[in-house]
Amino acid sequence: MSLLSVKCKLIPDASTAEKLSRTVNQFANACNYALQIARRDNVWNKFALQRAVYQELRERFGLTANLAIRAIARVGKRKGHRAGGFKATSVDYDQRILSVNLEKEVVSLSTVDGRVKVPMRIAGYQRHLLRTAKSIQGGQLVRGRDSWYIHLWCEYDDPPTVNPDGFLGIDLGIVNIATDSDGETYSGRHLNSVRHRHRRLRRKLQKKGTKSARRLLKELSGKEKRFANHTNHTVSKRIVAKAQRTGRGIALEDLRGIRERVRLRKPQRATLHRWAFHDLGQKLRYKAERSGVALVWVDPANTSRQCPACGHTEKANRPTQALFRCVVCGCSGPADYFAACNIASRAAVNQPNAGV
Repeated sequence: MSLLSVKCKLIPDASTAEKLSRTVNQFANACNYALQIARRDNVWNKFALQRAVYQELRERFGLTANLAIRAIARVGKRKGHRAGGFKATSVDYDQRILSVNLEKEVVSLSTVDGRVKVPMRIAGYQRHLLRTAKSIQGGQLVRGRDSWYIHLWCEYDDPPTVNPDGFLGIDLGIVNIATDSDGETYSGRHLNSVRHRHRRLRRKLQKKGTKSARRLLKELSGKEKRFANHTNHTVSKRIVAKAQRTGRGIALEDLRGIRERVRLRKPQRATLHRWAFHDLGQKLRYKAERSGVALVWVDPANTSRQCPACGHTEKANRPTQALFRCVVCGCSGPADYFAACNIASRAAVNQPNAGV
């Protein structure tokens, strides 16, 4: 069983848009109030926090019973984040306060001003996803800069995972977004050039500091995120299709915590910080689940320093970022490709558990 978020654009009239705006604002205010109480009293358990703030969220912020519960649930996930609060950008919904009529292309939502029905714009691919879903578990109302969206959480029955005949190792990188153990590279050159161009423009706009400069900075951020998201979707789709076509599983490095472990020179830090490897991993995971392709995560230690021929591991095996040359047996070639081969080998030998 897997969950997939399906994004559809909403087309509210002026009156409905005002109700949605008030709901988003009050929901954020309620979340921030509950967060303040949770931090003050160190109460993060969902039920304990509910006893502490539920009634006040309903009376003070005008939330319905279910919206108050959703606000408390969102705050409960914030444990450990000691700084910052919630912005007025979205509201969480469950099945009791959200329903969808696909035929009429309408979503019904609970607001602080009562129930509203909002027309949706459903594209062909979204319609297919919604029709094939086992159920809609809820969703998230999102306020954009000039528009409204609903992200519907759809539940699907996954096909049985096929027992893989070997693994396609994937080495994630910055110069190349990914390289597989067949030697195919998925270049990140275009994405990196866009990021470098945006970084230079951000510096200029931040230095300028005017109102129009701040507006442009927001637009720039959204544009870059959308482009990176599209690139990761494209790359993950190609990788999963290749694994499915060849009857193999997919093997990835477990890169959790890499930003804290890796030490880089200052010019490289911004590139690493904006490297969306986790997002690409998540897209590979859910696409693999929906295609019946096994996906496993392996230990990333020394995958780029280990010789795939003789197994010798040494830092000197990497004379440059792009080249691998074993100091013992002389085996040489592209470093990313050799790393992907090592990842595939580890998956085949260790058969680690699937998951993140």
